[in-house]
Amino acid sequence: MAECDTADVDESIASIAALLRERNSIDASIAKVIDRPVTAGHLGEWIASQIFDITLEESAATQGFDGRFRSGALRGCTVNIKWYMKRTGLLDTTDFPNLDYYLVLTGPPSPAGSSRGISRPWCIQAVFLFEARELRADQASRGVRSGIASSVIRKRWDAAEIYPQARSAALTATPEQVQMLRMFQPGAM
Repeated sequence: MAECDTADVDESIASIAALLRERNSIDASIAKVIDRPVTAGHLGEWIASQIFDITLEESAATQGFDGRFRSGALRGCTVNIKWYMKRTGLLDTTDFPNLDYYLVLTGPPSPAGSSRGISRPWCIQAVFLFEARELRADQASRGVRSGIASSVIRKRWDAAEIYPQARSAALTATPEQVQMLRMFQPGAM
């Protein structure tokens, strides 16, 4: 077995420890604003609720959906919000009967494969809205089970896009919503 250079290990550990202290400080500041722990799920739900006028459920453990649209054509409809740091064509789905829509925020497109050495930025490059029952029926017809990382065909992703391209028949992002979403692009100020 090769010997490790203790100085390199100590320097790496010290660097990671310092970076985590910085991250913990930032996460604590974000948690004060969103009133939940900082995870992609909670933060994505909060961001979506602010941009798309969604009332989040009181409990983050509500079965099947995260909230309801407060206004517009989807007013009163239930929504399950997802935020993925990369877009792979997979979506965590459910058979919950009272779910109306999935609102999916994604980072950049990325092929499936190894994530070694790759940073996944916390950004939003695209937003999609899927009608839950229609998506489930399509998946069932293809023999795809609901659950974690269930396959959604490219044609469905394209038809569900509301940002940056307005392709969805169910929801069009307003200019104000587009402006807010642009703030989450990599390098946006």
